[in-house]
Amino acid sequence: MENIRIKLQKFLKKDPRIAGLLVAIAVTIIIFTLINPNFLSVRNSLALVRAMSSVGIMSLGLALTIIIGDLDLSIGAVYGATSMLVGIMWLNGMHFIPSLLLGLLFAMFVGFINASLTAITGIPSFVVTLGTLNLVNGFTLLLSNARGINPRYHVPPPPDSELEIFRILGATKFFDIIPIQIIWLAVVSIIFWVLLHKGIFGFRLLAIGGSPEAAEIPKLPVKRYKYYAFILSSLLAGLAGMLDFSYLGATDPSAGLALLFPCFAAVIVGGASLTGGKGTVPGTLVGALLLATLGNGLSVIGVGSFAKLMFVGAATIGAVALDRVTDRKDNL
Repeated sequence: MENIRIKLQKFLKKDPRIAGLLVAIAVTIIIFTLINPNFLSVRNSLALVRAMSSVGIMSLGLALTIIIGDLDLSIGAVYGATSMLVGIMWLNGMHFIPSLLLGLLFAMFVGFINASLTAITGIPSFVVTLGTLNLVNGFTLLLSNARGINPRYHVPPPPDSELEIFRILGATKFFDIIPIQIIWLAVVSIIFWVLLHKGIFGFRLLAIGGSPEAAEIPKLPVKRYKYYAFILSSLLAGLAGMLDFSYLGATDPSAGLALLFPCFAAVIVGGASLTGGKGTVPGTLVGALLLATLGNGLSVIGVGSFAKLMFVGAATIGAVALDRVTDRKDNL
Protein backbone atom coordinates (compact mmCIF):
# COMPACT_ATOMS: atom_id res chain seq x y z
CA MET A 1 0.00 0.00 0.00
CA GLU A 2 2.87 2.37 0.81
CA ASN A 3 4.42 1.83 -2.62
CA ILE A 4 1.06 2.54 -4.30
CA ARG A 5 0.69 5.75 -2.28
CA ILE A 6 4.19 6.94 -3.22
CA LYS A 7 3.61 6.19 -6.92
CA LEU A 8 0.28 8.01 -6.81
CA GLN A 9 1.91 11.08 -5.23
CA LYS A 10 4.62 11.12 -7.91
CA PHE A 11 2.02 10.80 -10.65
CA LEU A 12 -0.09 13.66 -9.31
CA LYS A 13 2.99 15.90 -8.93
CA LYS A 14 3.95 15.10 -12.52
CA ASP A 15 0.49 16.05 -13.81
CA PRO A 16 -1.09 18.70 -11.53
CA ARG A 17 -4.03 19.09 -13.96
CA ILE A 18 -5.27 15.62 -12.98
CA ALA A 19 -4.82 16.40 -9.29
CA GLY A 20 -6.95 19.52 -9.74
CA LEU A 21 -9.63 17.58 -11.61
CA LEU A 22 -9.76 14.92 -8.88
CA VAL A 23 -10.23 17.65 -6.27
CA ALA A 24 -12.99 19.18 -8.41
CA ILE A 25 -14.70 15.78 -8.69
CA ALA A 26 -14.48 15.25 -4.91
CA VAL A 27 -15.93 18.70 -4.19
CA THR A 28 -18.70 18.12 -6.75
CA ILE A 29 -19.61 14.78 -5.17
CA ILE A 30 -19.75 16.33 -1.69
CA ILE A 31 -21.97 19.22 -2.84
CA PHE A 32 -24.44 17.02 -4.71
CA THR A 33 -24.55 14.49 -1.85
CA LEU A 34 -25.39 17.24 0.63
CA ILE A 35 -28.20 18.39 -1.65
CA ASN A 36 -29.46 14.88 -2.37
CA PRO A 37 -28.01 11.90 -0.41
CA ASN A 38 -29.15 9.52 -3.16
CA PHE A 39 -26.42 10.91 -5.41
CA LEU A 40 -23.79 8.76 -3.67
CA SER A 41 -25.86 5.56 -3.65
CA VAL A 42 -24.29 2.49 -5.25
CA ARG A 43 -27.01 2.37 -7.87
CA ASN A 44 -26.54 5.98 -8.95
CA SER A 45 -22.74 5.74 -8.84
CA LEU A 46 -22.75 2.73 -11.16
CA ALA A 47 -25.27 4.46 -13.43
CA LEU A 48 -22.97 7.48 -13.55
CA VAL A 49 -19.93 5.44 -14.60
CA ARG A 50 -21.98 3.46 -17.12
CA ALA A 51 -23.26 6.68 -18.65
CA MET A 52 -19.70 8.01 -18.98
CA SER A 53 -18.40 4.76 -20.51
CA SER A 54 -19.43 5.62 -24.07
CA VAL A 55 -18.06 9.16 -23.81
CA GLY A 56 -14.91 7.76 -22.20
CA ILE A 57 -14.33 5.18 -24.94
CA MET A 58 -14.96 7.71 -27.72
CA SER A 59 -12.81 10.31 -25.97
CA LEU A 60 -9.82 7.97 -25.87
CA GLY A 61 -10.01 7.61 -29.64
CA LEU A 62 -10.52 11.32 -30.17
CA ALA A 63 -7.53 12.00 -27.90
CA LEU A 64 -5.24 10.18 -30.35
CA THR A 65 -6.14 12.56 -33.17
CA ILE A 66 -5.77 15.61 -30.93
CA ILE A 67 -2.41 14.42 -29.60
CA ILE A 68 -1.12 14.05 -33.16
CA GLY A 69 -2.29 17.59 -33.93
CA ASP A 70 -5.55 16.86 -35.77
CA LEU A 71 -9.29 16.73 -35.03
CA ASP A 72 -11.95 14.11 -35.70
CA LEU A 73 -15.39 15.71 -35.83
CA SER A 74 -16.97 12.65 -37.48
CA ILE A 75 -17.05 10.38 -34.41
CA GLY A 76 -20.65 11.24 -33.50
CA ALA A 77 -21.85 10.35 -36.99
CA VAL A 78 -19.79 7.13 -36.99
CA TYR A 79 -21.31 6.19 -33.61
CA GLY A 80 -24.83 6.35 -35.07
CA ALA A 81 -23.98 4.95 -38.49
CA THR A 82 -22.28 1.83 -37.13
CA SER A 83 -25.18 0.77 -34.93
CA MET A 84 -27.74 1.58 -37.63
CA LEU A 85 -25.81 -0.33 -40.31
CA VAL A 86 -25.37 -3.36 -38.05
CA GLY A 87 -29.05 -3.29 -37.11
CA ILE A 88 -30.28 -3.08 -40.71
CA MET A 89 -28.00 -5.89 -41.94
CA TRP A 90 -28.96 -8.06 -38.97
CA LEU A 91 -32.71 -7.48 -39.31
CA ASN A 92 -32.52 -8.23 -43.03
CA GLY A 93 -31.29 -11.78 -42.53
CA MET A 94 -27.55 -11.62 -41.82
CA HIS A 95 -26.31 -13.26 -38.60
CA PHE A 96 -25.56 -10.77 -35.83
CA ILE A 97 -21.83 -11.48 -35.51
CA PRO A 98 -20.95 -10.91 -39.22
CA SER A 99 -23.18 -7.81 -39.12
CA LEU A 100 -21.25 -6.53 -36.11
CA LEU A 101 -17.87 -7.16 -37.75
CA LEU A 102 -18.94 -5.45 -40.99
CA GLY A 103 -20.27 -2.49 -39.02
CA LEU A 104 -16.94 -2.05 -37.21
CA LEU A 105 -15.09 -2.41 -40.53
CA PHE A 106 -17.28 0.40 -41.89
CA ALA A 107 -16.26 2.57 -38.92
CA MET A 108 -12.59 1.85 -39.63
CA PHE A 109 -13.13 2.67 -43.31
CA VAL A 110 -14.40 6.14 -42.37
CA GLY A 111 -11.25 6.60 -40.31
CA PHE A 112 -9.18 5.45 -43.28
CA ILE A 113 -10.86 8.05 -45.52
CA ASN A 114 -10.28 10.78 -42.93
CA ALA A 115 -6.60 9.86 -42.64
CA SER A 116 -6.10 9.62 -46.41
CA LEU A 117 -7.60 13.02 -47.12
CA THR A 118 -5.67 14.61 -44.25
CA ALA A 119 -2.29 12.94 -44.70
CA ILE A 120 -2.07 12.70 -48.49
CA THR A 121 -3.91 15.77 -49.79
CA GLY A 122 -2.99 18.04 -46.89
CA ILE A 123 -6.57 19.22 -46.33
CA PRO A 124 -6.95 20.31 -42.67
CA SER A 125 -8.54 17.58 -40.56
CA PHE A 126 -11.18 20.02 -39.31
CA VAL A 127 -12.49 20.45 -42.86
CA VAL A 128 -12.16 16.76 -43.77
CA THR A 129 -13.94 15.40 -40.71
CA LEU A 130 -16.62 18.10 -40.81
CA GLY A 131 -17.33 16.89 -44.33
CA THR A 132 -17.35 13.20 -43.40
CA LEU A 133 -19.59 13.99 -40.43
CA ASN A 134 -22.25 15.23 -42.85
CA LEU A 135 -21.59 12.51 -45.44
CA VAL A 136 -21.84 9.70 -42.89
CA ASN A 137 -24.89 11.18 -41.17
CA GLY A 138 -26.60 11.70 -44.54
CA PHE A 139 -25.77 8.11 -45.51
CA THR A 140 -27.28 6.88 -42.22
CA LEU A 141 -30.48 8.89 -42.71
CA LEU A 142 -30.80 7.60 -46.27
CA LEU A 143 -30.14 4.00 -45.24
CA SER A 144 -32.68 4.07 -42.43
CA ASN A 145 -35.28 6.32 -44.06
CA ALA A 146 -34.68 8.58 -41.04
CA ARG A 147 -36.31 6.02 -38.74
CA GLY A 148 -34.97 4.27 -35.67
CA ILE A 149 -34.94 0.50 -35.18
CA ASN A 150 -35.73 -1.82 -32.28
CA PRO A 151 -34.75 -5.48 -32.92
CA ARG A 152 -37.15 -6.90 -30.33
CA TYR A 153 -40.18 -5.38 -32.06
CA HIS A 154 -39.08 -6.05 -35.61
CA VAL A 155 -41.29 -8.27 -37.76
CA PRO A 156 -40.08 -10.97 -38.02
CA PRO A 157 -37.88 -10.76 -34.90
CA PRO A 158 -34.30 -12.06 -34.97
CA PRO A 159 -33.60 -15.52 -33.49
CA ASP A 160 -33.55 -15.61 -29.70
CA SER A 161 -29.95 -16.88 -29.69
CA GLU A 162 -28.79 -13.83 -31.66
CA LEU A 163 -30.83 -11.48 -29.49
CA GLU A 164 -29.03 -12.95 -26.48
CA ILE A 165 -25.61 -12.29 -28.06
CA PHE A 166 -26.78 -8.76 -28.86
CA ARG A 167 -27.90 -8.25 -25.25
CA ILE A 168 -24.67 -9.64 -23.78
CA LEU A 169 -22.59 -7.12 -25.76
CA GLY A 170 -23.72 -4.06 -23.81
CA ALA A 171 -26.60 -4.91 -21.48
CA THR A 172 -25.09 -7.62 -19.26
CA LYS A 173 -24.68 -6.96 -15.54
CA PHE A 174 -22.04 -8.81 -13.56
CA PHE A 175 -23.33 -9.97 -10.16
CA ASP A 176 -26.62 -8.36 -11.26
CA ILE A 177 -25.22 -4.91 -10.51
CA ILE A 178 -22.04 -4.00 -12.47
CA PRO A 179 -22.83 -3.00 -16.10
CA ILE A 180 -20.61 -4.64 -18.69
CA GLN A 181 -19.98 -1.25 -20.28
CA ILE A 182 -17.82 -0.38 -17.26
CA ILE A 183 -15.73 -3.48 -18.02
CA TRP A 184 -15.46 -2.43 -21.68
CA LEU A 185 -14.26 1.01 -20.59
CA ALA A 186 -11.68 -0.53 -18.24
CA VAL A 187 -10.34 -2.88 -20.93
CA VAL A 188 -10.09 -0.15 -23.58
CA SER A 189 -8.45 2.21 -21.07
CA ILE A 190 -5.80 -0.35 -20.10
CA ILE A 191 -5.00 -1.10 -23.75
CA PHE A 192 -4.67 2.60 -24.58
CA TRP A 193 -2.65 3.30 -21.45
CA VAL A 194 -0.14 0.66 -22.52
CA LEU A 195 -0.11 2.02 -26.10
CA LEU A 196 0.34 5.66 -25.12
CA HIS A 197 2.49 5.45 -22.01
CA LYS A 198 4.44 2.20 -22.15
CA GLY A 199 5.68 1.84 -25.69
CA ILE A 200 7.09 3.43 -28.80
CA PHE A 201 3.61 4.08 -30.22
CA GLY A 202 2.84 6.76 -27.65
CA PHE A 203 6.33 8.27 -27.84
CA ARG A 204 6.07 8.68 -31.62
CA LEU A 205 2.51 9.98 -31.47
CA LEU A 206 3.49 12.69 -28.97
CA ALA A 207 6.62 13.56 -30.94
CA ILE A 208 4.71 13.92 -34.21
CA GLY A 209 2.00 16.01 -32.57
CA GLY A 210 4.54 18.20 -30.79
CA SER A 211 6.39 19.09 -33.99
CA PRO A 212 5.54 17.39 -37.31
CA GLU A 213 8.48 19.13 -38.99
CA ALA A 214 10.97 17.91 -36.37
CA ALA A 215 9.47 14.42 -36.60
CA GLU A 216 10.44 14.30 -40.27
CA ILE A 217 14.15 14.68 -39.40
CA PRO A 218 14.53 11.24 -37.75
CA LYS A 219 12.16 9.95 -40.46
CA LEU A 220 9.28 9.09 -38.13
CA PRO A 221 6.35 7.58 -40.07
CA VAL A 222 4.10 10.65 -39.74
CA LYS A 223 1.50 9.59 -42.33
CA ARG A 224 1.25 6.06 -40.95
CA TYR A 225 0.58 7.35 -37.45
CA LYS A 226 -2.14 9.64 -38.75
CA TYR A 227 -3.79 6.52 -40.18
CA TYR A 228 -3.47 4.78 -36.82
CA ALA A 229 -5.01 7.73 -34.97
CA PHE A 230 -7.99 8.27 -37.27
CA ILE A 231 -8.78 4.57 -37.74
CA LEU A 232 -8.68 3.88 -34.00
CA SER A 233 -10.77 6.99 -33.33
CA SER A 234 -13.50 5.80 -35.72
CA LEU A 235 -13.30 2.21 -34.47
CA LEU A 236 -13.88 3.28 -30.86
CA ALA A 237 -16.77 5.50 -31.93
CA GLY A 238 -18.36 2.53 -33.70
CA LEU A 239 -17.76 0.29 -30.67
CA ALA A 240 -19.35 2.83 -28.33
CA GLY A 241 -22.35 3.08 -30.66
CA MET A 242 -22.82 -0.69 -30.62
CA LEU A 243 -22.51 -0.90 -26.82
CA ASP A 244 -25.22 1.73 -26.37
CA PHE A 245 -27.36 0.09 -29.05
CA SER A 246 -27.18 -3.15 -27.08
CA TYR A 247 -27.82 -1.44 -23.74
CA LEU A 248 -30.81 0.58 -24.91
CA GLY A 249 -32.13 -2.11 -27.27
CA ALA A 250 -32.78 0.48 -29.97
CA THR A 251 -31.00 3.13 -32.03
CA ASP A 252 -31.76 6.02 -34.35
CA PRO A 253 -29.82 7.66 -37.22
CA SER A 254 -28.70 10.72 -35.28
CA ALA A 255 -27.96 8.90 -32.03
CA GLY A 256 -24.35 10.02 -31.60
CA LEU A 257 -24.33 13.59 -32.87
CA ALA A 258 -24.91 15.01 -29.39
CA LEU A 259 -21.86 13.13 -28.04
CA LEU A 260 -19.24 14.96 -30.10
CA PHE A 261 -19.00 18.01 -27.88
CA PRO A 262 -18.89 16.12 -24.53
CA CYS A 263 -16.09 13.93 -25.93
CA PHE A 264 -14.19 16.96 -27.15
CA ALA A 265 -14.70 18.66 -23.77
CA ALA A 266 -13.50 15.58 -21.87
CA VAL A 267 -10.26 15.40 -23.85
CA ILE A 268 -9.49 19.13 -23.53
CA VAL A 269 -10.51 19.36 -19.87
CA GLY A 270 -8.31 16.31 -19.28
CA GLY A 271 -5.22 18.19 -20.42
CA ALA A 272 -4.81 17.54 -24.15
CA SER A 273 -3.61 20.48 -26.23
CA LEU A 274 -5.27 21.65 -29.44
CA THR A 275 -1.80 22.31 -30.82
CA GLY A 276 -0.91 18.63 -30.43
CA GLY A 277 1.84 16.81 -28.57
CA LYS A 278 0.03 16.64 -25.23
CA GLY A 279 -2.57 14.30 -23.74
CA THR A 280 -2.89 11.28 -21.45
CA VAL A 281 -5.26 8.38 -20.89
CA PRO A 282 -5.77 9.19 -17.16
CA GLY A 283 -6.40 12.85 -17.97
CA THR A 284 -8.99 12.00 -20.62
CA LEU A 285 -10.79 9.58 -18.29
CA VAL A 286 -10.78 12.02 -15.37
CA GLY A 287 -12.10 14.75 -17.68
CA ALA A 288 -14.92 12.45 -18.81
CA LEU A 289 -15.65 11.51 -15.19
CA LEU A 290 -15.87 15.16 -14.11
CA LEU A 291 -18.34 15.97 -16.90
CA ALA A 292 -20.38 12.83 -16.14
CA THR A 293 -20.42 13.62 -12.41
CA LEU A 294 -21.68 17.14 -13.00
CA GLY A 295 -24.22 16.00 -15.59
CA ASN A 296 -25.55 13.25 -13.33
CA GLY A 297 -25.61 15.52 -10.30
CA LEU A 298 -27.52 18.25 -12.11
CA SER A 299 -30.06 15.64 -13.22
CA VAL A 300 -30.42 14.25 -9.68
CA ILE A 301 -31.16 17.70 -8.24
CA GLY A 302 -33.62 18.45 -11.04
CA VAL A 303 -31.64 20.88 -13.20
CA GLY A 304 -32.58 20.70 -16.88
CA SER A 305 -30.46 19.63 -19.83
CA PHE A 306 -30.02 23.25 -20.97
CA ALA A 307 -28.01 24.03 -17.84
CA LYS A 308 -25.82 20.97 -18.46
CA LEU A 309 -25.08 22.17 -21.99
CA MET A 310 -24.11 25.57 -20.63
CA PHE A 311 -21.72 23.97 -18.19
CA VAL A 312 -20.05 21.78 -20.82
CA GLY A 313 -19.56 24.84 -23.03
CA ALA A 314 -18.13 26.92 -20.19
CA ALA A 315 -15.85 24.08 -19.04
CA THR A 316 -14.46 23.62 -22.57
CA ILE A 317 -13.75 27.34 -23.05
CA GLY A 318 -12.10 27.45 -19.64
CA ALA A 319 -9.94 24.40 -20.39
CA VAL A 320 -8.79 25.81 -23.75
CA ALA A 321 -8.01 29.17 -22.13
CA LEU A 322 -6.00 27.41 -19.41
CA ASP A 323 -4.12 25.43 -22.05
CA ARG A 324 -3.24 28.62 -23.94
CA VAL A 325 -2.01 30.36 -20.78
CA THR A 326 0.06 27.32 -19.82
CA ASP A 327 1.63 27.16 -23.29
CA ARG A 328 2.58 30.84 -23.14
CA LYS A 329 4.24 30.37 -19.74
CA ASP A 330 6.14 27.31 -20.99
CA ASN A 331 7.44 29.31 -23.96
CA LEU A 332 8.72 32.21 -21.86
